[in-house]
Amino acid sequence: MSSSRRLALLLALGLAAATAALAQSSNSSSNPADSASDASQTLTQAEQPAAQFQAQELSQGQMSVEARIRARREQRRATALHQAYDHTYEAYVGMGYLRFVPGAGTPATTSPAVPHGPALEHATEYAWDIGVTRYLNQRLGVTVDGRGYYGTAYVYNNSPTNSAITNPAISQIAVLAGPTYRFYMQPKYSISGRVMGGVEHGIFSSDTNHNEALSTSLGLWPDGDTFAASAGIVGEYNLTPNVAVRVVPEYFLTCFGSTTQNSLGFTLGIGYRFGKQ
Repeated sequence: MSSSRRLALLLALGLAAATAALAQSSNSSSNPADSASDASQTLTQAEQPAAQFQAQELSQGQMSVEARIRARREQRRATALHQAYDHTYEAYVGMGYLRFVPGAGTPATTSPAVPHGPALEHATEYAWDIGVTRYLNQRLGVTVDGRGYYGTAYVYNNSPTNSAITNPAISQIAVLAGPTYRFYMQPKYSISGRVMGGVEHGIFSSDTNHNEALSTSLGLWPDGDTFAASAGIVGEYNLTPNVAVRVVPEYFLTCFGSTTQNSLGFTLGIGYRFGKQ
């Protein structure tokens, strides 16, 4: 009887020990998984700032490349502007065109109240043009310009005596000077404003053997000197840093016969830049 009790007690103790061992084994097997999960979460949280930092570095690298490209472009543009416009002098030569009123018209009456008949038609004149500009900096310069205009004037059939002279030759020579200012510059072209004033000598009696009484009877201006002025826009297209094609639409003012002649025309030519500032 006592041996049976001992056996039962031993069985109970063994069962309890086996149950405790099984519980410890289950706890130990679950703990590594939890630890691995916690480690994975910790690693993911650590990787997120690194990924953000890498993305930020990539963005900064792209911005840095774009900034370097822009800086190179600006440097190339500044170099091209320097090569084209950092010259002390620019000499130019070309041709011109002008619509000019050659005279006040023929005398219509002996009354001082009506000194002249209808004004003469505008004459078409062609010109040579030559000049030089001395630049004080890239934008501002002083221009000296010389030009000659040549054409014929239609004076109608004025009288039986002068009927053979209907298209007398006329000409003017002008010397002008004034400031030039570049207000828009690009490596391939530029736009400038120019204002000049000076003196012009007119010859209107060439076909009357310089008989001014006869030429004025045809309605032409008398020969002589007068004030002249010009205002124009200078457009230049650069073929090379030193050579440019020029076109200058302009307003041209003269004062022959104590009146004002408002003429429109243009000059076209080629310019050469030289000398370093």
